[in-house]
Amino acid sequence: MERRFEGQTVIVTGGSGGMGSSHVRGYHAEGANVVIAGRDEDAGRDLAAQLGQRALSVRLDVTSEDDWVALVREVEDEFGSITVLVNNAGIQNPAAPIENTELRTWEHTFGVNVTGQFLGIRAVVPSMRRSGGGTIVNIASTMAHVGTAFYAPYTASKWAVRGLTKTAALELGRDNIRVNSIHPGVVSTPLINEPTAAGQPAIADVYSPDPFAIPRLAEPSDITRLLLFITSQDASFATGSEFVLDGGLLLGPALPPESDVAA
Repeated sequence: MERRFEGQTVIVTGGSGGMGSSHVRGYHAEGANVVIAGRDEDAGRDLAAQLGQRALSVRLDVTSEDDWVALVREVEDEFGSITVLVNNAGIQNPAAPIENTELRTWEHTFGVNVTGQFLGIRAVVPSMRRSGGGTIVNIASTMAHVGTAFYAPYTASKWAVRGLTKTAALELGRDNIRVNSIHPGVVSTPLINEPTAAGQPAIADVYSPDPFAIPRLAEPSDITRLLLFITSQDASFATGSEFVLDGGLLLGPALPPESDVAA
């Protein structure tokens, strides 16, 4: 069976987290050299050890220019030119109205969710150019399409990712570098299943997917399968595109099953 990413080198930020580790495993199974980039060094090393050959764990604070420079240097020394960057690292702010949101919360959320992706694109582009092209995917959110009360920093940061993605796609298209974004709905990860701040419930405790057309939370593997398609040659004509994967969340409440309507 042909493996779509044989011999390619893929960086996944937040690579040991809920979605990130799924993406890393998906690329590795498809033959790629995988780079698990993130701040949790122990989890990154454990995942790399599980995968064995073709897996490298590198510490990365996505908001640090120096860390990005060091990462690219280490990856090129180990595997050669970079083929794919998945800007997956992201954080959620504790729920609060705007008037009660601290500036440092706003700045930290933007630092990770937007500046981290900007620095990642800037850092890997020279390597991709040298190898004749590549592909970048920025992980955004369905919150990039609506307003969401109590989550102004996160929502605004994900709207910003849309603009960053489209601008990068325009700038890099003639270098054979495609840039797209994925907009997941509610995915069953620690970001959803664990409280974002002490004393607050986890989002999963107060959120129900029952109104969705597909009434369940997404699994990380759902996002991984779409990601593998977007970064493969099967999607070679897609750039600057937004791929929403939300089970129908943005569509609004779905009709109940036909049997219930008839009753």
